[in-house]
Amino acid sequence: MSIFNPEKSLSKESNDEIVRVSNLRFSWGEKIVLQDISFSIKNGQIVAILGKNGAGKTTLIKCLNGIQKPKVGKVEICSKDISEQSLLELSKLVSYVPQSVRTSFPMDVFDVLMLGRRPHISWRTSPEDLETVSDTLRQFGLHDLAFRRFNRLSGGERQRAIIAKAVVQNPRIYLLDEPTSDLDLQHQLLIMEKVTDIIKNSGGLKSAIFAIHDINMAARFSDRVILLHEGKILADGSPSKVITQDNIATVFGVDSEITLSSAGSRMNIIIGERLKKGDRENE
Repeated sequence: MSIFNPEKSLSKESNDEIVRVSNLRFSWGEKIVLQDISFSIKNGQIVAILGKNGAGKTTLIKCLNGIQKPKVGKVEICSKDISEQSLLELSKLVSYVPQSVRTSFPMDVFDVLMLGRRPHISWRTSPEDLETVSDTLRQFGLHDLAFRRFNRLSGGERQRAIIAKAVVQNPRIYLLDEPTSDLDLQHQLLIMEKVTDIIKNSGGLKSAIFAIHDINMAARFSDRVILLHEGKILADGSPSKVITQDNIATVFGVDSEITLSSAGSRMNIIIGERLKKGDRENE
């Protein structure tokens, strides 16, 4: 069984809307974190939520799966308000990968991945569940760590295991918060390639939304970028339209140079000098 094949039970058309966020507002006390956030996402899209640290990326991801409750506005998954969906319903539709996971609970990596099958297990694990977990361990280069304690893994190994757990969950939507933050370069590419392969080979039935501050990763692996700045959407569109020198300067406060590969299919963003206060006004 391939983990990258869509479930036979899924029947949404590729152009159907799978996520809708309407007039979202979130704050911690008096501090406004997200303001007037509205967008929709269609099946088959790979969307990067890009912004610097503190822009509200993590809070937005948590609002999308119900961990955080917005003060105003709503989030709909498959045309239904998530506040009206049970945890079991949501866990079949959405898998969530946090920035970091730390636990002292003594559990093997294999068992951690098996937790991802829980929404689909009625009574006991099936041969299909075991095959799915074993296949995913191989796909993510974790087969040699299958029976190692999760809490004894390195940060990067834990991150790969948690992303693999999200994959065996076989959701409609992958929510990933800084999925490459603890990984070396090789495994950053491995993870992003696997996730994008899942979406592209799902027949337009799955989508991925990942929060990230790495501009090149966003440009390379997404087909749409939502750029957050000071809790608001500054730009929303294709990577080539959103990732511009002006937007990079505004959001990240640095100069940049943007080049294209010889085939014109890949953007490469070269970061230059840090912009000092007043530099933008003097241009």
